[in-house]
Amino acid sequence: MKTWLWQPVDIASLVFFRIVFGVLGFADLMGGFAYYHLWVDAFNPQKFQFRYYGFEWVTVFPEPFMSLFFLIGMGLALAVAFGWRYRITAPLFACFFSYYFLLEKAHYLNHGYLFCWISWVMAFLPAWRAWSVDVWRKPTEFTAQIPRWTWAILPFLMGVVYFFGGIAKLNADWLLAAMPLKLWLRSKADLFLIGPLLAQEATAWIMAWTGALFDLSITFLMLNRRTRKFGFAFAIAFHLTNHLVFNIGIFPYLSVALTALFFPPEWPHKLMDYVRSRWAKAEKWYQSWQQRLQESALNQPAFWQNDFGYRRALLLSFGALVVVHSLLPLRHWWFPGDVAWTEEGHRYAWRMMLRAKQGSGHFIVKNLVTGEEERVNPRRELSAKQARKLWTHPDMILQYAHHLRDQARAEGNDVAIFAKVKVKLNDGQYHPYIDPDADLAKVEWSFWEASPWILPEK
Repeated sequence: MKTWLWQPVDIASLVFFRIVFGVLGFADLMGGFAYYHLWVDAFNPQKFQFRYYGFEWVTVFPEPFMSLFFLIGMGLALAVAFGWRYRITAPLFACFFSYYFLLEKAHYLNHGYLFCWISWVMAFLPAWRAWSVDVWRKPTEFTAQIPRWTWAILPFLMGVVYFFGGIAKLNADWLLAAMPLKLWLRSKADLFLIGPLLAQEATAWIMAWTGALFDLSITFLMLNRRTRKFGFAFAIAFHLTNHLVFNIGIFPYLSVALTALFFPPEWPHKLMDYVRSRWAKAEKWYQSWQQRLQESALNQPAFWQNDFGYRRALLLSFGALVVVHSLLPLRHWWFPGDVAWTEEGHRYAWRMMLRAKQGSGHFIVKNLVTGEEERVNPRRELSAKQARKLWTHPDMILQYAHHLRDQARAEGNDVAIFAKVKVKLNDGQYHPYIDPDADLAKVEWSFWEASPWILPEK
């Protein structure tokens, strides 16, 4: 295995993904800047934001620094795409994107979480060593080959997403009731041209079973040379459908790009050969460029053959990433009950588009000295998206209860906080969600222990 990991392979696929990754990072940050920041004003320091536990220190900046944050992040993304000072800009972009992801828990998307993983992985890969500004400035940085593991880590990450996404679809609601696809597709009936087709119940059933089949099989189809082209066509059709029907940002493009990495690493050269054969000037420039690089790199040993301890440490770090990425999606099995109801272990488990939940409720703030009670409706303080997410996510209910507790304590009041919440799952009936007698002011969230104040679904 060690020998296989260090075998030299073509750098072309890694360069291809560096360019796509930088462009998608720019697009995602630009979308967040234009919509969430400028239009919705979600990153206003005067407003409430839901924090990820353990990252409560991540806070929004006042203007104009918040806008500057996005503009710098977009610039870093383009620098990564062009390979400009990559060893500086790539880790900086990982910091900026991760910070952006952690600013608001109500905006959680699986592709954002995946992009954070990939950002940090890309920061330590030799993706700048070909077709980059860095190589143009310093040709001795050029290499035509890289160790196999630096390329293989990327399709592995996507394979894990596919596999656990497929495992998660093996449940009664998805396979035996086509839920929640029936609900979502019904609401798409007014889409141009495809709306009437989506509204048909048979469409939901076809998409449910096809989605499960795709997620469970695509990694194995792409690993087999004989089925790889069929699998990639299947992937393009699947992600194109998702792009047309659902608003899931850059995820379809990111998935297709990562799936393409299952092909032999040298495949982008075929695309370059096609361009060169159709454009004489490109052929002339390419030959001149390659001759310059080959002369600069002549007699230089492969960069990874230098026996530096940090390279071994880097490989061990990526090995730890593989273990965590493989085990973390299993965390929800640690908790009792249906994860789609309790949400314990739902995030980071690639449980994508598996449940439709609706909830409503209010908080009761009880003054422990006077006995007075105040009914609080969070909609007065939260955005529409925050309020919608709040009632279906227990950790967010608890976090807002602590916010109310801290506000009261700042005014010198000792209070108890109770939540009166009802939720329905996948078009079922409304049921009580939170123990109405649990004083949430005294409860602390645990990443590994079940929360007894979350009532089971009836």
